[in-house]
Amino acid sequence: MRFAPRVSLLVALGLAGCGNKPAPTAADKPAGPPASIITTASAQSIALDVTEDTLGTLEALIDPKIGAEVAGRVTRVLAHTGDHVKKGQLLAELDATDQHIQTRADSAEINRLEALAAQAERFAERQQGLVAKGFIARNGAEDSLAQRDALRAQLANAKARGSATQASLGRTKVVAPVDGIIETQIVSPGDYVKVGDPLFRLISNRVLRAHLPYPESAAGRIRAGQPVRFALPHAPGKTLKGTVEDVKPTISDSSRALDVLVRLDNDGSLLSGGTVNGSIVTGHKPAAVVVPEQSVVLRPAGKVVYVIADGKAGQRIIEAGVKRDGRIEIVKGLTAGETVAEEGAGFLTDGAAVAVKKPAATKP
Repeated sequence: MRFAPRVSLLVALGLAGCGNKPAPTAADKPAGPPASIITTASAQSIALDVTEDTLGTLEALIDPKIGAEVAGRVTRVLAHTGDHVKKGQLLAELDATDQHIQTRADSAEINRLEALAAQAERFAERQQGLVAKGFIARNGAEDSLAQRDALRAQLANAKARGSATQASLGRTKVVAPVDGIIETQIVSPGDYVKVGDPLFRLISNRVLRAHLPYPESAAGRIRAGQPVRFALPHAPGKTLKGTVEDVKPTISDSSRALDVLVRLDNDGSLLSGGTVNGSIVTGHKPAAVVVPEQSVVLRPAGKVVYVIADGKAGQRIIEAGVKRDGRIEIVKGLTAGETVAEEGAGFLTDGAAVAVKKPAATKP
């Protein structure tokens, strides 16, 4: 066959071409793992309050238990559980029949004694005139004066009893001692109550006291007069201010906690029995170095940040301080102005190559 030599030549040339292909060099191989994509933040120096934070509870300072001041049968109940009442508002009435009868008796006794006292006064004056003219001895006049004074005392006593009866009559009307809310209605019409029996439980949220529990270790840092900030779980973003009123000198047997008391004037947003996030300001740092919380990661060496320079991440062991509003204080190991990794910091290692992600362009 005439074409056989040509085919053999083409095969030989193809093999020769394959044999002359250059081998890959070290420069053509990847230099290492790809750079980690991160975002960065600059360490800032800011004024920072040092606080002791805890979750506390609220109690009403004004929560009177309204009881019966006189014995009697309940005739009317005008306030019920959940009602908002004003100071002096009528809540209930007791049967005042006995008080009305006693009032009439006291009035009659006062009238009788006033008449007797007036007569004794006139008799004593006549006796004094007779003594002056020498018609009777001085002893007779003194007896009339004594009778006059005794009737005056009896009259004063009767008037005092009348005043007490009037006061007792007034107590048959049960009124609210302060503005508040009826938490519990205890009595109903027809109930007979004795002096001191409870009728209503009233709660006033106008003034509250916060109980803030702290560990024993905080006792040396907390004292009366320090400012307190409160955050409300049911009203995010709203804060109230107060002052430490007292620090109880003992530790609770049940919780082993220090009880710190703070008085609050309620603006209507707080409820007795509720919870608040309390922060006692125990100090102030005028130039604290802070970074975003996610820049601080935990490694076997401790808490670290990754300082970014020349496309590399350098691990820096730091000492962390207080946290505030998504930032954390760096007490030791970092200076203001240094650039640290933020997003992606948890995936870095010392010396890792990084690529800083550019912020997305904002649309006009």
